[in-house]
Amino acid sequence: MMDISLVSFALLSLIVVMTPGPTVLLALSNGSRYGFGTASYGIAGAALSDAVLISAAGLGLGALLATSAVLFGLVKWIGVAYLVWLGVQMLRSSGQIAPVSAPQTGGDAQTSRPRPAVFRKSFLVAVTNPKGYLFFTAFLPQFLIPSEPMFVQYATLAGVFIATDVVTMAIYAAAGAKAMQFLSNQGALWIDRTCGGLLVALGVALAFVKRDTV
Repeated sequence: MMDISLVSFALLSLIVVMTPGPTVLLALSNGSRYGFGTASYGIAGAALSDAVLISAAGLGLGALLATSAVLFGLVKWIGVAYLVWLGVQMLRSSGQIAPVSAPQTGGDAQTSRPRPAVFRKSFLVAVTNPKGYLFFTAFLPQFLIPSEPMFVQYATLAGVFIATDVVTMAIYAAAGAKAMQFLSNQGALWIDRTCGGLLVALGVALAFVKRDTV
């Protein structure tokens, strides 16, 4: 793969991931509520979802979604339901800021409890969105060289995209964690409500997406 193509891919990936989407909104909200440490679990979940989406695109699932109205509709409505449910949960949030540090004793269980949920939410919000599969199916082949091994090229592009996504989400999570130092519970509530409203809006927008418009 030519270095120029890889640089172009990295720049375009940066543009894509900098556009606020569900995982970025979750990173910001998680950083403001739990601090960067717990928010990093969400970043890990989103990174894993990137790997799943790219692998699925490489195996042809994106092309299958593009040709199967039933499968596309099934994945889409699962994604719509999950985005709206997640957004509603954030709209109903109390905005309570969780402590970012606690002794490593039995009392740490309450602090660590959100971490699996934070990971799961960020992972599921991406893998239940059919637009991700179709995006990678259309986006990645433009940077592939047919005469070179496909696996190596997909792995390289996946590494670049995931690294770009992780850095971007880390910036948003760090911004949320930094704001946490100056926010009251009311401020955290405002961030949760804003991100929740945007997630509901993204879910409603996804409901109107059609295969031929992605």
